[in-house]
Amino acid sequence: MSRLFSPLDLGPLRLSNRIVIAPMCQYSAEEGRATDWHAFHWPNLAQSGAGLAIIEATAVEPRGRISWADLGLWDDTTEAAFASALAATRRHSSMPLGVQLAHAGRKASTHRPWERQGAALPPDVEHGWQTVSASAAPYAETDVPPVALDAAGIDGIVAAFADSARRAARLGLDLIEIHAAHGYLLHQFLSPLSNHRGDAYGGALENRMRLLLRVFDAVKAVVPDTMALGVRISATDWVEGGWDLAQSIALAQALDARGCHFIHVSSGGLHPAQRIAVGPGYQVPFAEAIKREVAMPVIAVGLITEPRQAEDILQQGQADAIGLARGILYDPRWPWHAAAALGEDIAVAPQYLRSAPREHAARFVQAA
Repeated sequence: MSRLFSPLDLGPLRLSNRIVIAPMCQYSAEEGRATDWHAFHWPNLAQSGAGLAIIEATAVEPRGRISWADLGLWDDTTEAAFASALAATRRHSSMPLGVQLAHAGRKASTHRPWERQGAALPPDVEHGWQTVSASAAPYAETDVPPVALDAAGIDGIVAAFADSARRAARLGLDLIEIHAAHGYLLHQFLSPLSNHRGDAYGGALENRMRLLLRVFDAVKAVVPDTMALGVRISATDWVEGGWDLAQSIALAQALDARGCHFIHVSSGGLHPAQRIAVGPGYQVPFAEAIKREVAMPVIAVGLITEPRQAEDILQQGQADAIGLARGILYDPRWPWHAAAALGEDIAVAPQYLRSAPREHAARFVQAA
């Protein structure tokens, strides 16, 4: 059996294979509420044959949305809309589903990305609001500066993550991923480039990690033991003097000691001065370095596009699972094609069994 199509346990959650659909924002919600787009998009992902799908960054409060059209899970209304969109997916698929809980911090209040490239919106215009962060330092010089969270504001962020986690558990989701990557709020507290605080949440690494660890502990305390819980990080800011791999390893070890079930390793997004050496599998070395230092499974992501490439990463012990994002949007049946390329069985809905190529027909098996 190939490694890509072997089972993997993320804490209490068993995946049938090691293909993970990474969170991808759809910018298609209404006041945080899931819409018909989600009711179409999620079932499509659930028929992919992947071992797990993690639903897009989902804001824990309204000001935590990246854009005004972002998904949320902060009150009864957003929870009900989420449940409605989820219903069709659950009726026709047993694929494990997770959600990424997030707060955009200073990178909130933007246009949708296809409108003016996602530029920031000031608080005094339609669809704009005042952002918050670790410090009053904007992402771009032209942005309205965020408000630095005070002690009460930090407590409120922790409580918001915990409340959204309770809602995710009520929805019957299998997994929560806490978003601490790509320059969003928890990453803003981690990086010295955005965190200029002089209190218990700034300065030393231990202090800069404090908010994320509080959020993790608060979420862990309110979800059932049957629910997997992990964290997504940016392993480096790609900027000198910023968050880097050594600090990421220290954070991963702290999470591992707290019972984190997995870590999802990405990079960048914190500072416009980043210089990223993009290429096939360019983030895999970060996942590999972290994997050497922790017991929990590590998900690698970033320009992993070919089945043999994904298999080699796993065979060489560089990661435990493979995250796919844009590649799944482009080819929602990527796992089917990977199974064909690697000579593996893959479970598909009975309505799709006859679609198997003749030379691969015996490899399609009926999903439960």
